[in-house]
Amino acid sequence: AETLEAQRTPVAVLGGHHVSERALRLTRERIQHHWAERGYTCDLWVDPPGTVWADFVKDENQLVLVLDGSLLLEMQGRKVSMGPGDELLIPAGVRHTVRNLGTGTLRWLCGHQRQQTAAN
Repeated sequence: AETLEAQRTPVAVLGGHHVSERALRLTRERIQHHWAERGYTCDLWVDPPGTVWADFVKDENQLVLVLDGSLLLEMQGRKVSMGPGDELLIPAGVRHTVRNLGTGTLRWLCGHQRQQTAAN
């Protein structure tokens, strides 16, 4: 499987990880507001090193955004490496796995498209 690496330019170090300028501007509240405007929920997940959420399939689109740490998302035969500030859409019906690849705690946001928005 191919592994993709998101492009980012480190400008600071938080929690032992390089953080992009974009990530420094991110707050859960700002993202929650932005996602709500797009019709998505916004839930915080905090996972210790080695955590794996395997083989999930959802009936609605999902958004994933990393706040701190290193996340590996596997879907459709691809592996996408994500770091602070990276956002990705997981389409409805796509089997996916999320892994904390870092040596520290992974803080990430997951949003599900609200049903009334998904139907429109």
